[in-house]
Amino acid sequence: MRNHYDFSKMKGRKNPYVRLLKQPITIRLDTATVEWFKAMAGEAGIPYQNLINLYLRDCAVNRKKLKIQWAS
Repeated sequence: MRNHYDFSKMKGRKNPYVRLLKQPITIRLDTATVEWFKAMAGEAGIPYQNLINLYLRDCAVNRKKLKIQWAS
């Protein structure tokens, strides 16, 4: 195997499957929730939308269910 490869003449092309990886949506969140995720994302050094995605993915993978009890 060569120690050095020259990729300068290589033509790049876009990944045709990139649009299948994530789906853009609109979601309404309260300001306090967004600020909390932004603060946590700042500490982690990642964009807050990625952090929200990671959190929601963790909930889905682990099949976490929210327990809601309405006051009567």
